[in-house]
Amino acid sequence: MISTIPTYLEAFSDYRLEGDELKIFTYPSPVLKKIAKPVIEFNGELKSLCRNMLYTMYKAPGIGLAAPQVGISERIFVMDIDYKREKVTRADGTLDFDLSGFNPLIFINPVIENNQGEVLFQEGCLSVPGIYEEVKRSQSITVKFQDWNGDNHSIDADELLSVCIQHENDHLDGIVFLERLSLIKRNLLTKKFLKKKKKKV
Repeated sequence: MISTIPTYLEAFSDYRLEGDELKIFTYPSPVLKKIAKPVIEFNGELKSLCRNMLYTMYKAPGIGLAAPQVGISERIFVMDIDYKREKVTRADGTLDFDLSGFNPLIFINPVIENNQGEVLFQEGCLSVPGIYEEVKRSQSITVKFQDWNGDNHSIDADELLSVCIQHENDHLDGIVFLERLSLIKRNLLTKKFLKKKKKKV
């Protein structure tokens, strides 16, 4: 095991030119309830999926995205808690966003260990858009995982990185963050979200 996160910055600095935007499935899509299967094959197809997941995450925009959220029940999630998103006006007068400061991360077959402490953190989710609520998480964790070449890694994480890893790892176990709330709050927010979703259809 090594104690550093592999960098994919060079591979993804041009993500806007090479990525394909994937459909993000929203709650209560059945794929979000499945327990994802371990990744066995580390190949070009896997790298392409990771690229497209990062592209989709940046486009959404979000700071994390798990494979089940794009309809693929495999134990993969991507994230970037460091990039900047700035609203700009183009020469033709249209509004757009400039992204910079990328630090894309990929976690394959993650296993969370050594959970310590507790922290309340306001979370949102690309599969439950428009809903934000405080969730109780472990303050610090150790996560063991593989990169897209199949090499093993282990890191200690705290603060936002820890929370984001726990949130995305929940998706691999068929858990949406609403299920981490009290029953009363979960039912209230679920009804609110589904009502809003129905109006958009």
